Amino acid sequence: MIVLDTHVWIWWLSNKEKLSDHALQHIEQAVVESSLVLSSISTWEIAMLVEKNRLDLSINVRDWIRKTEGLSFVQFVPMDNTILLRSVELPGKFHADPADRMIVATALTMGLPIVTKNKKIQSYSPVETIW
Repeated sequence: MIVLDTHVWIWWLSNKEKLSDHALQHIEQAVVESSLVLSSISTWEIAMLVEKNRLDLSINVRDWIRKTEGLSFVQFVPMDNTILLRSVELPGKFHADPADRMIVATALTMGLPIVTKNKKIQSYSPVETIW
């Protein structure tokens, strides 16, 4: 199982050439194993990017999310109290971006690596990353 960072989710569905070969390999394996995990905060993040005209999807954002929800090999993990509290109590120093904190907290809570190109997440040693 792997957790996809928000940008990786977007690129995987719409711009695979932006993914590293290593990241794409892990994603394809997770598809086969039905073990792709997305934090629900990524839904919020994508909707915010669309609302602010920083992301242009080929279809309505609600339909785009629903299409991903319909994929049998994807599991959305909601923000529960454990993840929310963990995002505030991350060990060491980590930047303040709430979505990144939630995604990292999700991965740590589930004991999973994150597929990400985000250097701030990659340099955060408590979480394993793939790129």
